[in-house]
Amino acid sequence: MYKSYYQFKENPFSLLPDPSFLFLGKKHQHALTMLQYGLVKNSGYTVITGEIGTGKTTLVRRLLDEVENELAVGLISNTHQSFDELLRWVSMAFGLDYKGKDKVELTEHFLNFIVSEYANNRRTVLIIDEAQNLSAQALEELRMLSNLNADKHQALQLILVGQPELRQTLHQASLKQFTQRISVAYHLEELDQEETVLYIKHRLKTAGGDENIFDRDACLMVWQKSNGVPRIINTLCDTALVYGFAEDKPHIDTQVIANVVKEREQGGVFVWYVPEKE
Repeated sequence: MYKSYYQFKENPFSLLPDPSFLFLGKKHQHALTMLQYGLVKNSGYTVITGEIGTGKTTLVRRLLDEVENELAVGLISNTHQSFDELLRWVSMAFGLDYKGKDKVELTEHFLNFIVSEYANNRRTVLIIDEAQNLSAQALEELRMLSNLNADKHQALQLILVGQPELRQTLHQASLKQFTQRISVAYHLEELDQEETVLYIKHRLKTAGGDENIFDRDACLMVWQKSNGVPRIINTLCDTALVYGFAEDKPHIDTQVIANVVKEREQGGVFVWYVPEKE
């Protein structure tokens, strides 16, 4: 609707996890570096957590863009409490046959796949997004799969990405052996004021538009209302551009942001997310 008016080539504030729009501020760069380090150093378990909408999935997509041929990588975004169901998604992620197989057969099939890949000098990397939905029992059974690793070599690596609830699960006493195998861990926090300003400019510029469409005060108001959560920043800024287009405003000021916030709140369908402080 507003793309031609503001001369964008793409939608600058899409909610899809597009790695080409990834803003590598200090926090996101650190998280990406930790993910890369886990792969390069052949770490057993890597755990990345963060609040809802902080950009974890976009980081995973960026990592997948960098994966080299010596890795067999499977990504799961649909997690389940049951390990049986999880194994089916694992099989699907690696293109393995899973139909009509029970838990024992699925496990044997996957372990054979790992051994086969390792014999061909390829490590297997399993990435689980939304890992906070996994039960402690499912996590423990994942650890049992990794017992295939021997000596100095990791035939199977695990990367878990999820909301803060994942950390709470990992703190359970029954998962002590699992947590002892975590080599890399990082918690992705929300953007601060200056990062939010730079984030908005980055996405505007990446989309082919003028990075100064939003004035600084408007950016700061977006930060205040979003608490620095990228997904909410995107929602606010996208709607602000619609309002700006409708009002024939070449630049977005605080009045436009205030109007967006007011109408969203009056509509009762938009909840400002404020993460719990530890």
